Amino acid sequence: MKTIVKSHSPLKLALLTGAISLALSGQAQASTIDDIAKAVKDSTVNVNLRYRLESVDQDGIDKDAIASTLKSRLTWKSGPINNLTFNVEVDNVTAIFVDDYNSTANGKTQYPVIADPEGTDLNQANVKYTGESLTFVGGRQRITHNNQRFVGGVAWRQNEQTYDAARFIYNVSDDVSFDYSYVFNVNRIFGPNDGAQVADWHGSFHLVNAEFKANEAHKFNAFAYLLDNEVSLGNSSNTYGIDYTGNFGKVTANLSYATQSDGYDNPKDFTADYYKAELSGKAGPIVLTAGYEVLGSDNGVGFSTPLATLHKFQGFADKFLGTPGTGIEDLYVTAATTVNGVKLAATYHDFSANSGGASYGSELDLVAAYSFSKHVSGLLKFAAYDADELGTDTNKLWAMATFAF
Repeated sequence: MKTIVKSHSPLKLALLTGAISLALSGQAQASTIDDIAKAVKDSTVNVNLRYRLESVDQDGIDKDAIASTLKSRLTWKSGPINNLTFNVEVDNVTAIFVDDYNSTANGKTQYPVIADPEGTDLNQANVKYTGESLTFVGGRQRITHNNQRFVGGVAWRQNEQTYDAARFIYNVSDDVSFDYSYVFNVNRIFGPNDGAQVADWHGSFHLVNAEFKANEAHKFNAFAYLLDNEVSLGNSSNTYGIDYTGNFGKVTANLSYATQSDGYDNPKDFTADYYKAELSGKAGPIVLTAGYEVLGSDNGVGFSTPLATLHKFQGFADKFLGTPGTGIEDLYVTAATTVNGVKLAATYHDFSANSGGASYGSELDLVAAYSFSKHVSGLLKFAAYDADELGTDTNKLWAMATFAF
């Protein structure tokens, strides 16, 4: 079993200790033994268990993959000490019953990839300061922006992506907020230890998001992501963009544009664009969504979002976790409804190249989710990718149960 401590942890722990000490220094005089005792008394402990059975049938690989994994999560959060709270979260991922899959770390390359390596990981360890207008979080933490297209936690996988960072959120007013994070390490889903994929990306990552609410129905977000990736140089880039969400009665619209260029020590030379248009509306009991998303390309390099929750986009079969050099265009439609408490959704994707005119393929995704109680929920999910000029036919099936206490 992999351990919770990583080889580079002394640096992380030193920086985390420094952040905590800095936050505490202004509060030390005001804090008393009674304050600390009350914070401990008011602390909460939560347990989350998520069991998943996942299968993959992929053309070109003789053996089908089957993974039976359990994620066990223990979360402790202190009560407030003046304006401070402390948060520690530990995850364990264990393969039980069946482990016929390539986790990227177990060496079973005869099977398709199911990226859920076994191990125990410190998922979060941070201190949070909450003021009237300013919120600060220092240490290992969860960071997500907007719909997670550019910055997310990939919480679908059993080992969540978290960030070693200092984050500042400033609410200028009820309608304007500013969110800045300096990240020095990304704890990727492939951890806690290196395998075929590295577990950590070290570097200097600047994540900026500003939000403006014109009114209750219209919201704008401007963002900048400056990624100096010291481990994966090809993922060093500068991205600037804007996102708009508007509510027009029964119809909701989402428009987004971004431009990306190589940055820092990236050996590639490119400037590529991203844009998306999506409309969603209700027709009786059914919610219909139609969208067109484009990740462009330049000089054989596709627009990329390496910190995103990629599973959420371009199909659940995960055939486009890396953008092809000719870019990608995704035309998709979704129908969703609820029947007797069961949430149902079906999505169809048509994928093609942004340059060169190639037809990549198409995909059908189906989801059914049900909450048995506030503590127990279940999910069934299916994805079928039909390859044309890129990739291979792939079918994936998931059955999942979550227990939260």
